[in-house]
Amino acid sequence: QVQLVESGGGLVQAGGSLRLSCAASGTIFRSNRMGWYRQAPGKQRELVATITSGGSTNYADSVKGRFTISRDNAKNTVYLQMNSLKPEDTAVYYCNARNYLGPYEYDYWGQGTQVTVSS
Repeated sequence: QVQLVESGGGLVQAGGSLRLSCAASGTIFRSNRMGWYRQAPGKQRELVATITSGGSTNYADSVKGRFTISRDNAKNTVYLQMNSLKPEDTAVYYCNARNYLGPYEYDYWGQGTQVTVSS
């Protein structure tokens, strides 16, 4: 069962822009934290950006000033606006929802969307 569905990936030239969308069920969307991760071939999955239920955001140093995460509560959707894209941004991007329950964390993942940036 897919609870998070990403879209908006594609092929873009360096310096271009893309906007990723993640549509979630209402229950999943109300998790404590939504975010975007990415994984390039041969590398570990890394955090890109997060946004809490209260609207606080956090970004990886590599994307600060270029990427913006936002959420639309009415649409149960989280977005990642990516500007000034670089070849090193090439990866599969995954939407993540994390719920904190006491000392435990519960993660939900989308299937991913490919972003390819050509030089």
